[in-house]
Amino acid sequence: MPLYTSPHSSMTRILEIAQLGAPVIRERAAEITDIHDPQLQTLIDDLLVTVADEHGMGIAAPQVSVSRRIIILAPKPNARYPYAPTMEPTAMINPELTWSSSEMDKDWEGCLTVPGIRGLVPRHRTIRVRYQTREGVGLETEYDGFLARVFQHEVDHLDGLVFLDRVETTHDLVTEHEWQKVIAQRCQP
Repeated sequence: MPLYTSPHSSMTRILEIAQLGAPVIRERAAEITDIHDPQLQTLIDDLLVTVADEHGMGIAAPQVSVSRRIIILAPKPNARYPYAPTMEPTAMINPELTWSSSEMDKDWEGCLTVPGIRGLVPRHRTIRVRYQTREGVGLETEYDGFLARVFQHEVDHLDGLVFLDRVETTHDLVTEHEWQKVIAQRCQP
């Protein structure tokens, strides 16, 4: 397991991803009360390097078997999501959705916890969110499109849900192999 140095802890680890079926994936994660806890700060660093190593768009603490309300949003274009926007990786503590548009978009999602499967998932197009930074600063912001989708996906993990729970029909599920065909068609001019 590679080790990395970080400004917040002396050693940062790439953590193992919990797979669908692990009990922690279906639990409601606990609120975080002490943002300045050194173990929490280390967990944030570990989540940041883990999501980067996995080429994920985001990650939630339950995905590394830690039932705490923290997510990382870290979208950037890659082979699985060539159309993703680039966002500086952001740790969000006790994130919550405060408003969502009635307009829904249905688009493809995958998950580090459910490898090899993609699904067409309906999500709110625009959302407002509130969270605390790793420094304890409370922030509110609005996301739309892809960023709104990633936020909703990751917050679902905090409530014991996975994207499979949101698909409207099993006909909206494909294997990773078939997903690559969808991406190839989507990226053609």
